[in-house]
Amino acid sequence: MTESSTATDIIGMLGEGTPPFVIAELSGNHNGSLEKALEIVRLAARAGVDALKLQTFTADSMTLDMAKDDFMANPDSAWRGKKLYELYQQASTPRAWHGPVFDLCRELGIIAFSTPFDHDAVEFLEELDVPLYKIASFEIVDLPLIERVAATGKPVIMSTGMATLEEIDEAVQAARDNGCKDLVLLKCTSAYPAPPKDANLRAIPLLRERYGCPVGLSDHTLGIGVAIASVAYGASVIEKHFTDSRSEGGVDSAFSMEPEEMAQLVVEANRAWQAAGEAHIGPVGAEHNARNKRRSLYVIQEMKAGDPATLENIRSIRPARGLAPKYLKEILGKRAVKDIERGTPVSRELFV
Repeated sequence: MTESSTATDIIGMLGEGTPPFVIAELSGNHNGSLEKALEIVRLAARAGVDALKLQTFTADSMTLDMAKDDFMANPDSAWRGKKLYELYQQASTPRAWHGPVFDLCRELGIIAFSTPFDHDAVEFLEELDVPLYKIASFEIVDLPLIERVAATGKPVIMSTGMATLEEIDEAVQAARDNGCKDLVLLKCTSAYPAPPKDANLRAIPLLRERYGCPVGLSDHTLGIGVAIASVAYGASVIEKHFTDSRSEGGVDSAFSMEPEEMAQLVVEANRAWQAAGEAHIGPVGAEHNARNKRRSLYVIQEMKAGDPATLENIRSIRPARGLAPKYLKEILGKRAVKDIERGTPVSRELFV
């Protein structure tokens, strides 16, 4: 995309008729450095992603600064033992950085947008004229937030992790009732990292049929295997966390893609999309010439007029210039009508 991206531009890139739309999630991998954030943008663009996504929040808008159990990270998560408030402080992207990050994205030809976590964040992002919005999986139950985002009239991408069908129904209804005409749902497993066995990619066509909209994958598994497999199930969007280097740490670095991996994902997702093709059985373009290299019946020993066709002088070999091998029994026992050179393709006219 160039200087600006309209809703029509974006929705035209999201669907079964287009290659997967790949989103790099910056999240907190900037480690508190604007220069690092900008470098991650450059690396994402170089890897070939379509978009880069921020998260717009403050620690105070997310939770309370308390050490009670309710406000501590899950003990079985990668952040066990830490206060949620501290994690959000570390992961948040300062508002002052949004402009430079978005400007660089536009300069490099990729779409920039964000996930707001409260109404104030939506107002701020509207001032920056973001072209679309993301609703995080944990916020899918925040119907007032969904209503506010939908009221912008811009495309909305919504992750469904943890949500029941009833909760997704409510969220989709809230979005559509409040002005969202272009909705995309992402199948998501809200675990960090997520085990592949919990991906349940077969839910992608279910969601697409139920809600009549494009469906993709917000993927927290390690590697690219699950993301590539999702394309075969019809995923038209793939979102992955992205960093310049996992070794440098960061709140999301353990399950984030590095540049070479992201570049590989972009290429292989496109190949998977091309390979899905259509429900067609029969020769395709690249195979038509190869049909001539199939087996057929040939005379493999010189025959004189009147000689009978036997397994010693007739055989199924390549290429396919003679009768198909299924006619061998029909030819055996018949006699040559004339002298036949070795290497002659068998035809009915040669035998009586």
